[in-house]
Amino acid sequence: MPTSNGSSRFPVFVAPPHGNHQRSPGYVPGRVAPVRSPPPSKAPPPPPVKPQGPPPDRRPAIRLSEENRRRERARSLKQRKNAFICFGVSIGAFLLTLILILSLKSGDVLDENCPDHNPSLSSWNPGHQPQRAVVISRGQLVRLESSASFQSLTIRSGGQVVFADDADGSRNITLRTHHILIEDGAALHIGAPKCRYRSRASIALIGRSDNKALAEVPAFGRKFIGVMGGGTLELHGVERVSWSLLTRTVPASGLAAGDYSFQRNFSRGINLRVVDQDTGAVLFGERYDTHESRNDSRRLTQLLRSLPDGRIVALAVGDSAVKSLLDETKEAIEEKLGSSFVYDLKYRQAWALVSVVGGGNASCSEDVREHENHDTGGRARAVQNFTTVDGVGFSITAYSEWKNGFPISGFQVDAVDQVILNLQDEVQQTWRPGDQIVIASTDYSMHQAEEFALLPCPQCASRQVRIQGKPQYSHVGEIVDGVDMRAEVALLSRNVLIYGEMENSCYGNNKCQFYNHDTYGGHVKISGNFSSAHLSHVELKNMGQQGESGRYPVHFHMCGDVDQRGGYWEPTYVDGLAIHHSFSRCLTIHATDGLLVKNTVGYDTLGHCFFLEDGIERRNTFYHNLGLLTRPGTLLPTDRNESLCTAIKDKVNEGYTPSPSTECKAVSTFWIANPNNNLIGNAAAGSQDAGIWFVFHSSSTGDSHGLVPETKAELTPLGIFYNNRVHSNFKAGLFIDKGVKTTNASAADPREYLCLDNSARFRPHQNADPSRPRVAAVIDTLISFKNNDLGAWIRGGDIVIQSSGFADNGVGLSFASDGSYPKDEGSSQEVTQSLFVGESRNRGTNAGQNKYWGPGGADARMRTLPRNRTFPIRGFQIYDGPVRLTRSTFRGFIPTPERYTSAVGFSLKNTWQLNPRNDLSKLSFQPTVGLRTFFGRPGQWFEDNDLDGDKNSIFHDVDGSVTGYTDTYIGRSDNFLIQHPGCVNMSQWNGVICSGRYSQVYVQTQGASSLSLSISRDDYPHASLVLRGINSQGALSQQYQPILMMSKSYTLHWSGPAPREVVLSLINFDQEDWVLVGLCYPSDTTFQIMADINDRQSNTFDDLTDYGTASSLSELETKPLERKYYFDRAVGLLWLYLRARHGRDGHSYCSVRGCERVKVVATTASKQTCDCSAEAYPKYSRTPSAAVPMPPLNTRPCKSCGAHQLVFSSEPWTSYLQTQIKSLCSREQQRGDNGSFITVNEETMSFFQPGYFLVSVDACSGKVIKTIAFAKMDAKMEQYLKTGIPKRSIVLMATRGRPEGLVDVAPHLVPFGVAKAADLQSKESLALWGFHGGSPPPPWVSLQGGQGNEFLGLQERYLPLSLEAYGCSPPAPHTRKDLQLLKKATGQQ
Repeated sequence: MPTSNGSSRFPVFVAPPHGNHQRSPGYVPGRVAPVRSPPPSKAPPPPPVKPQGPPPDRRPAIRLSEENRRRERARSLKQRKNAFICFGVSIGAFLLTLILILSLKSGDVLDENCPDHNPSLSSWNPGHQPQRAVVISRGQLVRLESSASFQSLTIRSGGQVVFADDADGSRNITLRTHHILIEDGAALHIGAPKCRYRSRASIALIGRSDNKALAEVPAFGRKFIGVMGGGTLELHGVERVSWSLLTRTVPASGLAAGDYSFQRNFSRGINLRVVDQDTGAVLFGERYDTHESRNDSRRLTQLLRSLPDGRIVALAVGDSAVKSLLDETKEAIEEKLGSSFVYDLKYRQAWALVSVVGGGNASCSEDVREHENHDTGGRARAVQNFTTVDGVGFSITAYSEWKNGFPISGFQVDAVDQVILNLQDEVQQTWRPGDQIVIASTDYSMHQAEEFALLPCPQCASRQVRIQGKPQYSHVGEIVDGVDMRAEVALLSRNVLIYGEMENSCYGNNKCQFYNHDTYGGHVKISGNFSSAHLSHVELKNMGQQGESGRYPVHFHMCGDVDQRGGYWEPTYVDGLAIHHSFSRCLTIHATDGLLVKNTVGYDTLGHCFFLEDGIERRNTFYHNLGLLTRPGTLLPTDRNESLCTAIKDKVNEGYTPSPSTECKAVSTFWIANPNNNLIGNAAAGSQDAGIWFVFHSSSTGDSHGLVPETKAELTPLGIFYNNRVHSNFKAGLFIDKGVKTTNASAADPREYLCLDNSARFRPHQNADPSRPRVAAVIDTLISFKNNDLGAWIRGGDIVIQSSGFADNGVGLSFASDGSYPKDEGSSQEVTQSLFVGESRNRGTNAGQNKYWGPGGADARMRTLPRNRTFPIRGFQIYDGPVRLTRSTFRGFIPTPERYTSAVGFSLKNTWQLNPRNDLSKLSFQPTVGLRTFFGRPGQWFEDNDLDGDKNSIFHDVDGSVTGYTDTYIGRSDNFLIQHPGCVNMSQWNGVICSGRYSQVYVQTQGASSLSLSISRDDYPHASLVLRGINSQGALSQQYQPILMMSKSYTLHWSGPAPREVVLSLINFDQEDWVLVGLCYPSDTTFQIMADINDRQSNTFDDLTDYGTASSLSELETKPLERKYYFDRAVGLLWLYLRARHGRDGHSYCSVRGCERVKVVATTASKQTCDCSAEAYPKYSRTPSAAVPMPPLNTRPCKSCGAHQLVFSSEPWTSYLQTQIKSLCSREQQRGDNGSFITVNEETMSFFQPGYFLVSVDACSGKVIKTIAFAKMDAKMEQYLKTGIPKRSIVLMATRGRPEGLVDVAPHLVPFGVAKAADLQSKESLALWGFHGGSPPPPWVSLQGGQGNEFLGLQERYLPLSLEAYGCSPPAPHTRKDLQLLKKATGQQ
């Protein structure tokens, strides 16, 4: 990983052993280019060498003068003096080091990687000086050891501030200041990558936007941490799991049966509730007036005597219950419920009880309160905790009291403070009690994200945490219908915190007209040419300034290349940040390239969250980041919702009102302004508009305006896009389309600068050069679910989506071509190895701003719905084309009386062209698909269903996997231009299946406005197709794009005078394809007709050929290869052939030579309406016939059809087992259902005899080990359950009929992970997913029971395989694709 702490020659924070190293001891290496650092301290002279042993022998001097002796003595004294000085210096250094070591707390070890262990630092305890502007400069290297307050803190010229830390993490340092500015050569350190900060460190950024007493800092403003050129910012908190996924669904309230609450005044007598001990469901409730009615007392006795042991009973007195309470009732309460107080109850005494039937006094909780003066002085309250059969804790409370003269009684059944989350990762060690988390929505509304505090949980396993309170909404924690819908769970707390101190309400110029809260938070801004910047595991709260541009929680501002290309040998990164409750974005990358952003959470922000700003940001990598609850903002038009869009007009031309649908409404969690960026393993879990939006700037914008006059973003190949998930977004999960306006508002174009613009078309080519080959943009492993409008909308080509899952979207996936002829060259769009689910088993929660609730899905149960109860849900939507959809699976598309739900559908109210080369092949439609395709009907959503695109809807069933007829086309049943007598009508689809060859003729007209074109095929002359044209009515030019069957003849008629000029272009014609067309003109018309070939790249014309005349139609038909025309003046038809003389290449609309065209210029004085139908027929009528005969119906199942994957998971490296259990009770058999089976990975094992059916599967390999059936629970079955199932086995059990011994089965299921022995006395069928061989049991263990009319039906679960938690051997080392791609993206391979 780029953030790993690789070895280096020298420790990071301690000076190297040689004295010639010129960098300060606290220097953190950053760029290779040297930065200014303090001068080295002057080293003292070396100490003298101490003599060893006696001096050497010398020859005696003959004469030694007195002067020489004096000099010798002076030299000796000087040497001794120097020795003493050096000795003193050494002792001083030793004592200084000793003091430093002793100053460390017991247990601390001097760590060369820890910045606060640097011996050059001096202790700093400045205290609280809120009016002081503190400057730390050259030679000042300080360790902040306690909390402090300043007006401001400036670190410059080699100064350094380091937060002190303790090994036990006991410090708590808060620095409050208006801003921190880190200038050239200076540094701020809190921890380090190899020595993470363990204590609590907080930086509070304070101040108001209207504080004029403190001047703004140029380029930074107020309330910030700013890093200028040459500055260093290193912040590193304790490494923690940033976010994970649920592995068990958490239902709304925490209980699958739901919680229960009841309270009433004056409910006289004994109020009773009977609760199911296995589920927490209230089974029965009644009031027994034992004060007035002895009969009620008897009824209560009978009920209590009839209850089975184990049932939970709650009692609460309302008003009084004693007067007619019989002794037999008291006896029953004492015997069955273990009450100690029932015999001593008094008039109007408050009494509450919760007990287990047959559990005796030990299972009874009860309380009484004396009544006096219409008050009991408190509440009699009985509470007991229980556990469901699935291991979920819940509480039952009964209460009774008199208060202010009113008797009050009630009951509560809930899981408050008892809900345990099961997570994918081991979080127990780093997610601590008191931490804040957020659980993402798994429904259509992003507002179902919920925050919780964590509670102590000694019983929790390593992948479990306990939350405070209870959830309001359901959060899915499993694979549903093959799509990974597990909710993201993010940790918001970090031990290093940067936050803005906020006012209690909005004030000043902080957009108070739109927000009632303060939006002027803090911000962190890192400017270009910084020395080093790395932030990891830091919390940023209340950051960003909505009223100011460029003031974001984290902002890399015009930094250029920040990896090795920019000279940074430790590439710049942010890792594990928690950015939440932000007022302007999450993280902004502005004219910065090569930044790594990973494991970062952005939650509850205004405006785009992860934001690329100017359209020139490239090579940035987003890895495993999560964004959720992305709300509208005000800064840019694309940040705004509808109301903000129309309200903010200060930057549009005077008098203009913006159009929300075309200029705004684009706020996105990931706003990617250049395709050359990498997204790997990210989650966009709820935005007002889009999860991930790729937008295209034609030129650099903002502060980068003019730097790159032409970005060529539309032509730039897509970076790595792998394993991203998008859900709970209102507009779209993934959106690839549109540009932004790059000019200021003017009278000519009054729209605001940087509003959405519809001019961009993504068409990637090598080196962004349109003359070079196309480069496919690959969207690999996209998970998209619960998006209101679209799972994905993608315009352009060539684009490939592979190995992706779409579920519960209004429309799963829609492609749009990168334009239309003549602008678009024709490109490839392909979907392969993917899964589409219309309505899954994730039924959602009818709350949290979900607007629509109604029946749907395979079981027709109530569920949340996208858009509207009547909205026609579609899996794959054909918009224009050409597209290829292959090797994909559809399930869960069941129409209802209110809506048409289809696997394949078309864009609604479509004016656009449709391409007949939309090829569908190798598709699998599961039994839960009721409508494979649908062509619309007049009514809601479809309106009249008569626009040009609606009428020309068509696709190609290449292999018959849609219709059963190989190489056929499916079109509208009322479009006779594509039909022949052998076609098969599909009334349910409003479609028809036909054989033949089909292409388009692109008809362009000039010189006549508001014309409709009527086309008749000579086979079906009275079933014409009327097209109104794509351009607006009144336009001088118009275009029509009919789809025609090849080798047929047609006549074309106009609703007014014939156009002066008509150009007929051959689109998707293969070589030698032809049609014969007759165009209606007045009889006095003269013609100039010419054929040419248009090269659209160079806009040149070649092979220009004039048409000659033929004397008759028969002559024309005998010479179809000659360029001739025949004009039948009597009828008014100009006949000519349209024939392709050259072949096409790939998916191009036109031939390899260019676009073959025929241009007709007509001259006439007539103004008559040119509709020749009455004269043309029956003269030119022909007998209907098939140009290509219909193939036979193929009823054989296609074994190679559909996606080879059964599961589309955000962890594609994990294998899953698909399991289905279909138990069958006697009542279902009486209704005609005879199916009972267990399916493992699409292998169905049926059983037909009443009793139990068990399947054992090896949890490591996924192979079925054994299947066995038992007629009843007897000694043989008991022995099998005890000894016959191997360890590490997944245990699946189904039942048929009402097998004997259900009650006796219950205790034997506990070893398979069931939390307790279930009460099966009243159950009629069972379904078990168990595991044999480990504790704690896997979170997917489940026991389902059916009774009465509550049938189990078909139950499906996807179970992970080969986990070490099962006891499986660690898998052989394998390469995770996401990690390999991360290395590639960051230049490490």
